[in-house]
Amino acid sequence: MEPPRRLALELPGCALAHFAVGGPDPGLRPEPRAAALLGPGGRGYLLCAGLAPGGGCAARVRAARLLQRLLLGLRRGPLRGCQLRPLLCYGPGGGADGVQRGFLLLDPGHGPDTRRALCALLGEAPGGPRLGEFVGDARRQVWQRLWEPRGGEGWRQVGPCERVVSVPEPALHPVLPDLPSSAVFPHRRAARAVLEACVPFIPEAQAVLDLVDQCPEQVQKGKFPVIVIEGLDATGKTTVTQSVSDSLKAALLKSPPACISQWRKIFDDEPTIIRRAFYSLGNYIVASEIAKESTKSPVIVDRYWHSTATYAIATEVTGGLQHLPPAHHSIYQWPRDLLKPDLVLLLTVSPEERMRRIQGRGMERTREETELEANSIFRQKVEMSYQRMENPGCLLVDASPSREEVLQMVLSIIQNNCN
Repeated sequence: MEPPRRLALELPGCALAHFAVGGPDPGLRPEPRAAALLGPGGRGYLLCAGLAPGGGCAARVRAARLLQRLLLGLRRGPLRGCQLRPLLCYGPGGGADGVQRGFLLLDPGHGPDTRRALCALLGEAPGGPRLGEFVGDARRQVWQRLWEPRGGEGWRQVGPCERVVSVPEPALHPVLPDLPSSAVFPHRRAARAVLEACVPFIPEAQAVLDLVDQCPEQVQKGKFPVIVIEGLDATGKTTVTQSVSDSLKAALLKSPPACISQWRKIFDDEPTIIRRAFYSLGNYIVASEIAKESTKSPVIVDRYWHSTATYAIATEVTGGLQHLPPAHHSIYQWPRDLLKPDLVLLLTVSPEERMRRIQGRGMERTREETELEANSIFRQKVEMSYQRMENPGCLLVDASPSREEVLQMVLSIIQNNCN
């Protein structure tokens, strides 16, 4: 018999609760936290983007876009008053093919039309996504029933109700095996496959691929040092990179590079897998520019692979700091086919100082920069991921003092670490 699927639900306070659907032992005591799957009305709904095992990159892209479409519909339509919580569905053995992303929808009023509205949002195409419904009974047990479309004839319940039971938390977050295929691409080929799958509905994807194809797959750094400066928004990164570049008479490069920045807004509005592939390929274009410029002068790079990876990890790994990949995990390793810098500096300031600077800037911010302001746990996850990066790691620089002091500190570190 196939082992039951498992659910990882993010609870308030960034805790994770793990459940199995179809627990085999009817004598198990119900887990009190299973009630988190139910709304105040005693009912909850699971919306998950299905992904068939071995479906490949195109299937991943389709599932991600379907989930995003559902999320937009939930936020704008008649169900916008419902609560949404991130949820993962995964197999007990792990593996990238087994992870499905979704949401738990809780209807505070448990209106009679909730399921009908969800079915209308999902559509009635045969073979489309199923709808999971959680209900409780008098013995405080939670059950899941599945609904599927009948092809223009409404929806019907599929199979028997299955009991939901608590299961132990896995040693590592269940999304980790999936990250190299969906967010933290370990090489250029993996990111390229994603944008190839996007060409039919994102014309700009082909333009990005054409620019990537103009870059040699293997590039070598020149004789001059390459220094990357990373940091959260409002840590003084732009000012420092420009000042260091002027002081060292160095070339100043940015990631994403100017040649694709015109399409940044388009890809920022896409699901994680597409957005991360865009930024990942931007790093390979920058690498080609680094190789060229480092033969003539030192090179300063405003963000590079570390920022691409850290934001992806912090976004995709639900829960709190304790759920991040442990130190020395392979996800923190630099891609083997990406030109490596000589030095990476991470600018840091206190949360209070960073907020003060943000409020004084009045600049348009990306979705992730806005999340940094609103969610302190997300910010801490980004910072922790930065600090766990390896080969190369990041040297921390306190960017709180004056511009002149920070500049001198950075120049001193460069002098001591680079010939």
